[in-house]
Amino acid sequence: MKSYLLRSLMFVPAHNEKLMKSASKSNADVLLLDIEDSVQPANNKQVARDTILKYINNNSFNNIVLFPRVNDRESGELLKDILQLTVQGVEGFMYPKAKKGEDIYFFDKLLETIEYEKNIPVGTFKIIPLIETASAVMNVEEICTASERVIAIAYGSEDFITDLEGIHDLKHLSLLTPRAMIAMGARATGVIPIDTVHVRVHDLEDLEHNLNISKTLGFEGMLILNPKEIPLAHQYYSPTDIEVEDAEEMLKLSKEASKSGKGVALMKGKFIGPPMVSAAEKIISKNLLINKMKK
Repeated sequence: MKSYLLRSLMFVPAHNEKLMKSASKSNADVLLLDIEDSVQPANNKQVARDTILKYINNNSFNNIVLFPRVNDRESGELLKDILQLTVQGVEGFMYPKAKKGEDIYFFDKLLETIEYEKNIPVGTFKIIPLIETASAVMNVEEICTASERVIAIAYGSEDFITDLEGIHDLKHLSLLTPRAMIAMGARATGVIPIDTVHVRVHDLEDLEHNLNISKTLGFEGMLILNPKEIPLAHQYYSPTDIEVEDAEEMLKLSKEASKSGKGVALMKGKFIGPPMVSAAEKIISKNLLINKMKK
């Protein structure tokens, strides 16, 4: 199975030529080329689809992972989105307003039908559901397992708070429980949890505070609104040099202990148990993936 690096997923209004051109030079791990909320009025949605194809066809997005954010199943725009954009150069789609597994199953089968029609191998296009309602949070595991195409889920906090009729407080307390539920639901089903956007894009101190919480909760990346957020996102969602060195040492000591029949190794006065070995292996794999993507 392909491994995905999803530290930063940046939204780009796809009808906006200036922002599309700027995004083509971005170092975001993924570009979420938006055809949904940020594309208004509705007649701009066709402009957005055409612009995405133009940039793909002129090789502006070579070596960039693209996940257009399509419109939801009740919009009247979804079929137009995927009929036009199921093309080489598109890795998959972000699906908005998923409330339950049935929504993702429906989208999966729609993609499958189009793949058959276009003679594209079934399962080519992946899905990242956007979790942005109370119903979606409660059904997060069902959404994650509704299709084998689902590689990650992402939290959309602003729509969630509106649906909840809650308040996005300055300390982000209202987001803590759903964030934890989304991260746990994703990890329980083997998909990657992606944290919500940081709406105060110019407040990098608050962004860093949020990234600390996000990494602690188990998220692997975040949705990005502004390129200035990318360096901090990459910093927090990448292993540090010390983490990599410690992981390599831990695996070395564990292997030596196993060979000598000691069973359990010691590192800096602490026992190295199986969970620590597993965590070290994940750190090494993540670091290798980051280095591979840099080449």
